[in-house]
Amino acid sequence: MISRILRRWWGVAPLVLIVVWSMALAGCKGTGPTAPGSTLSGTIEIDGSSTVFPITEAVAEEFHKLHPQMRINVGISGTGGGFKRFVAGETQISDASRPISSSEKEQAGKNNVEWVELPVAYDGLSVMVNPKNTWVTSMTTAELKKLWEPESTIKRWNQIRPEWPDRPINLYGPGTDSGTFDYFTEVIMGKAKASRPDYTASEDDNVLVQGIAGDPNALGYFGYAYYVENKDKLKLVSIDAGKGAVLPSGQTILDGTYSPLSRPIFIYVNKAALPRPEVKEFVRFYMTAGPNLVSEVGYVPMPATVYNENLSKIQ
Repeated sequence: MISRILRRWWGVAPLVLIVVWSMALAGCKGTGPTAPGSTLSGTIEIDGSSTVFPITEAVAEEFHKLHPQMRINVGISGTGGGFKRFVAGETQISDASRPISSSEKEQAGKNNVEWVELPVAYDGLSVMVNPKNTWVTSMTTAELKKLWEPESTIKRWNQIRPEWPDRPINLYGPGTDSGTFDYFTEVIMGKAKASRPDYTASEDDNVLVQGIAGDPNALGYFGYAYYVENKDKLKLVSIDAGKGAVLPSGQTILDGTYSPLSRPIFIYVNKAALPRPEVKEFVRFYMTAGPNLVSEVGYVPMPATVYNENLSKIQ
């Protein structure tokens, strides 16, 4: 499923991507397998993490087949950008690749916005190079820190390891509104948002995929699902945190051996929206049909008990 999703949006402007279901007009009845009996209608506004986007987009697509009168708008302004809209009451659901921050909680309180936090999958934040890069197979977390820290002066590969070639390094990574940016900087640098600024940044991971795929001197990082979809265009770098180099995979992400770059990802639901039947049913569908879609788009599902707990939270 992610293949049709990412191909569809390849090259779209990075900061705002709105998924509008053209068949969601009132006259488009009978399009889904249960359309004749469908009574749900209305619009759900979702925005946030491009990491979580493939899951939410897939869920929205399958939900629309059952409820063709629904309109579901999914944006990818980044976790921070999504939370800005969410705490202002502009969206019903926010995709997030990190937990909500203290300042975002404070703003939500000022606007009387309450929420439910629902973990939906595990991700392994992945470090990538171009397939033409024949010299890098692994890096240590110390080397990543040396490369990405705010005061870094590294501009060539041989500045990391002398045996690597004297070639420029071109860096690609998430923008500062991204939860992936926050997570990477916190676990690698020890402080969220601490990063060198001289890199190609985007909240849209598709833009980062394109950049690395077209640049033999590139190195970047983003969510694991975007690697899974683009294996022929990207090369994974294994990460050594002191116990040997480990590649991200479904197994290493789930068992935690891909450390420290394995993490949970979330959706946040505005409590005031849950009484709306279409919102509650969409979230219920997310927690029941979603786990299979999580696997299909390239992430790792949570244990079944987590999804059951999530269902209890929305009742």
